[in-house]
Amino acid sequence: MQRFLNFFRDYHPIVHVLLFGTVLARTASSMSMPFLAIYLSKDTQLSPVLIGMIIGLGPLASTIGGFVGGAMSDRLGRKTIMLAALIGWVLVFLGFAMVKSPVAFMLLNMLNGLCRSLYEPVSQALMADVTVKEKRLKVFSLRYIAINVGVSVGPLLGAFFGTMEAWLPFMITGFIYLLYAIGLLLLLHRFGITKIDGEKRSGVTLLSAWNIVRKDRVFRYYIGGAIIGAIGYSQMTVTLSQYIEKSVIGGATLFAMLMSLNAIVVVLLQVPLSRLFERWGPMVAIAVGNVMFALGDIGFALSVGWITFMISMFFFTLGEILNYPQANVLVDRLAPEGMRGTYFGAQSFNNLGHFIGPLVGGVLLIHWGGSGLFVTMAVITLLGTLFYRKGENIYKLGLKSVEK
Repeated sequence: MQRFLNFFRDYHPIVHVLLFGTVLARTASSMSMPFLAIYLSKDTQLSPVLIGMIIGLGPLASTIGGFVGGAMSDRLGRKTIMLAALIGWVLVFLGFAMVKSPVAFMLLNMLNGLCRSLYEPVSQALMADVTVKEKRLKVFSLRYIAINVGVSVGPLLGAFFGTMEAWLPFMITGFIYLLYAIGLLLLLHRFGITKIDGEKRSGVTLLSAWNIVRKDRVFRYYIGGAIIGAIGYSQMTVTLSQYIEKSVIGGATLFAMLMSLNAIVVVLLQVPLSRLFERWGPMVAIAVGNVMFALGDIGFALSVGWITFMISMFFFTLGEILNYPQANVLVDRLAPEGMRGTYFGAQSFNNLGHFIGPLVGGVLLIHWGGSGLFVTMAVITLLGTLFYRKGENIYKLGLKSVEK
């Protein structure tokens, strides 16, 4: 009980609001988006190729949208961008429930990716704005837990509502986002977001923000490492399911259990592992995390039954726990004051990896099989550490030159 009370005292009320909103938003989106491919195949006449293209447009749109939204939030304020994204989500999910045209689905999923790329980096930047530097890793870790709580609950609700009507999860998701937008507006006003926004705004334009980020060599290497990591990570949600379904009896059930295991391990181990690696810094955590990713991939390549796949997913999830919150710490450390939104938004360039990954993975799965695919991804993931290390070396040299 005392820990619970300390948590509320140690962090700004806006952090609590955004953490709760993250659970709500991810529950809502995972209640519907995992079933989009099934919904499109059953309720439309679209081909599998076109369905894949529609789904892939979301990450592609978010690649640019995150940078634009983050830079605009530094200029216009966090509240404006977050609320615009939430209202956009309302239109997206109500649209998914009602439209039938392939072009409409493409446009809606692009808007979905754009809304996510606007909301998530800006909410991260706002959390960092109201949290002292020493506690930001804890906040990023708690946010990642909140994401996985929502992801672990949402698909179960989506499956339940989907048995009634295929469009119902999308309609419910739209209304949840509407309620969240209204609640967030009221709570942010109550807790003084207008004052915080005014203090944190900068006069940076979109062009000047792009020039600053483009010239930041350290940031470019960090993004390169993140893109490579995303190429490997995206196999878990796309090609792994196809591989398991073809190679294991009851593959669909096993994959659902692996997704649940992934979310549960994140919820249980995120905080203790973050505390354990806090003393060594983000680079050590990312390097060890990439090794865990690689071990998980090699495990997937060698697995032949349920137990070995679940052990492999456990190691893969350890990599996820160590990697993603620490990458946020690197970006937060690098961002100049007044440009935190720009840098967190530009971090969404790693979505390019989520777009490339499924395409590359699909080709490797066809030509080399699951074993060749996942061994290759293990090697690729380890190469990502070299990009982070190169960026870190440049960052340290810069600090030393400043000290001199």
